[in-house]
Amino acid sequence: MSGDNGEDSEGEIELNPEDVVDVIEFPENDVPPDESEDEDADEMEVGAEGDAVKDDSVIVFRSHKDSVFTVQVDPKTRSLAVTGSQDDKALVWNISTGDVVMECTGHKDSVTSVGFSHDSMYIATADMSGLIKVWKTETKEEIWSFEGGEVEWLKWHTMAHVLLVGTSDGDVWMWKIPDADCKMFHHNSSVLSGQITSDGKRLCTGCEDGTVKIWDLKSGESLHTISGHEAHTSSVLCVDCHEDNKLLLTGSTDQTAKLINTQTGKIITTLNCTDETDDGAENSVETVGLSNIFPYAATGCMNGSLGIWDIPSQSLRHHCKHEVGIVKLKWDSISPLIYTASLDGIIRLWDARSSAMVSQWTGHQAEILDFDISKDGNVMVSCGEDCTARVFSLHSPDR
Repeated sequence: MSGDNGEDSEGEIELNPEDVVDVIEFPENDVPPDESEDEDADEMEVGAEGDAVKDDSVIVFRSHKDSVFTVQVDPKTRSLAVTGSQDDKALVWNISTGDVVMECTGHKDSVTSVGFSHDSMYIATADMSGLIKVWKTETKEEIWSFEGGEVEWLKWHTMAHVLLVGTSDGDVWMWKIPDADCKMFHHNSSVLSGQITSDGKRLCTGCEDGTVKIWDLKSGESLHTISGHEAHTSSVLCVDCHEDNKLLLTGSTDQTAKLINTQTGKIITTLNCTDETDDGAENSVETVGLSNIFPYAATGCMNGSLGIWDIPSQSLRHHCKHEVGIVKLKWDSISPLIYTASLDGIIRLWDARSSAMVSQWTGHQAEILDFDISKDGNVMVSCGEDCTARVFSLHSPDR
């Protein structure tokens, strides 16, 4: 492990503001609907195995023609969702009615990454061919596009109109939107995961070779490179940053998660996610999360294991077993509750204090691939292999 200045970044612009809002001193810029079929929340549908599945969703969005890989709810109005699909389309739709608001056309391959800017002014969509497009939500116009390497992930800056994209080529691109001024951060292998710290000043990235890097967005400098002894030995699939800007959690195919101090670049502890009962079955850490309410960390694995860890003692608090792999987890924003989505098509809600499952939502007829929760915590939207996205009303015990 080392904490050095690493590879220098190159770019056409220099980010030199005094504070984070100016980091990327962005400009303040200022389809006929499709028919969707709403489903009765209690309607029974037939799943892949031919079994009846209770549908808890309040809206079923059926306008995609193939698997739906990704979804995000707009953070400002919380009335729209954008989804990306294997049908080479991204669609923006109303989560109350299921009506298509905008079709993001022109993609050449499966749309695997989508996202709204922090103020919902812009939408970014990216496909597997490396084509990235940005659209203005209000006017439904495409305002910018770029074509590069295969996109692994896409993130908007949390405070400004800056788009960051990690690619299989080992690059992270950062653009001001709509000006398209750019900087590039270079890595030695595919950049599989990325997360911006909550203060908006740093970027944390995880790579296929097991390396984790922490970048300063203002200078473009690599602050810390975590590699070698004690670091991950294989692909870093997921990263999450705590709201205090000091703690980073990473998950890897090496069956471990690591807590890292973002200020020093030092590994605090390694969380061993192996399960002796798996008889050598695949157990990569697919998803991780840090609670901002309690000192807890969570890891979700391909073997169906949800680990809830106590950060001060660096020990496993609870083990919550799913029958199949966990694809994504999210902590509730106001309570010690955690949502998990798994390959059995079910989203579950767990109490991290007791390990009890307090609720679950069914309706998908195949694997869930992604889900998102609105900023106010009232609505959840999921998507999956059954070619649908589904809207669920949330009534968690602590809300």
